[in-house]
Amino acid sequence: MLSNHIIINVGRQLGSGGHDIGRMLALDFGAKYYDKELLNLAAKESGLSEHFFEKNDEHKSFFRSFLHLPNGMTANYDRQGFTQDSFFQFQSDAIRKAADESSCVFVGRCADYILRDRKDVVNIFITASMNFRIEQIMAKQGFTNPQQARRYIEQGESKRADYYNYYTGKKWGHAESYDLCIDSSVLGLMETEKLIATFIRKRFEL
Repeated sequence: MLSNHIIINVGRQLGSGGHDIGRMLALDFGAKYYDKELLNLAAKESGLSEHFFEKNDEHKSFFRSFLHLPNGMTANYDRQGFTQDSFFQFQSDAIRKAADESSCVFVGRCADYILRDRKDVVNIFITASMNFRIEQIMAKQGFTNPQQARRYIEQGESKRADYYNYYTGKKWGHAESYDLCIDSSVLGLMETEKLIATFIRKRFEL
């Protein structure tokens, strides 16, 4: 296990294998892995239910979900002064705290922007061909129709991009925001992870 403190932020297209690659990188570098696990941290830090963070996860349209809360709960949270930006701040604080404590791999959640002032950070974006992503989504989500999988990808990525663009002022997936952009459908997930790991070791002279 490497003793160097490093932070790996992984942005990813839906269906590109970013989650799997992120987990492999965490194992490779002896780092903690944070994806939806980050929601647990944010919930504990804020004292609020994890349910609310799951509803807000990389979706700018969070408060539409309040229409489905029991009567009175929306007003209660409004009286306490919680806004969508409050939830983003809770999550940002959790990211910063985790980054201070140990080496980490963060998948999504605007971590590249939140940790932009740190020197021990590398930002990766993983893309893939649409056919590859459709195959991945069909296998994981159980779709039998490629068009259903494509719609799932397009809708999910639209929400993800809106969320990222809104909070960062940048463009989700644009190369200038990252240190390395790579197409996982060219080499496959395992070989892509190896290439990224090699880049990171050279980047930090590990």
